[in-house]
Amino acid sequence: MQSTQTKIEWEKRAQEKYQKMIQRIPLFHREIAQKIVDKKAVLNAQSRGARQVEEKDIVSAFFSEVPNSFYGLMVRLLDEVGFDYKEYEPK
Repeated sequence: MQSTQTKIEWEKRAQEKYQKMIQRIPLFHREIAQKIVDKKAVLNAQSRGARQVEEKDIVSAFFSEVPNSFYGLMVRLLDEVGFDYKEYEPK
């Protein structure tokens, strides 16, 4: 039986930034952060009807899924790897 879901691709530059950021997350939290952000970024792209995950999907996933106690670290890492996060930052 064939799946009705199509595999969504990741925009190359956004994925490179994301991988750099994941590598900078402390090892203890890295795996769980990657699992939840991977899933949420894809859902964000799908909800936009997009064919690929873009930077905005990744940044929005971090803001919606990462606990507030890690907010400072997350923003610093987003900035270090070159994500333009300010547009998506919760007010």
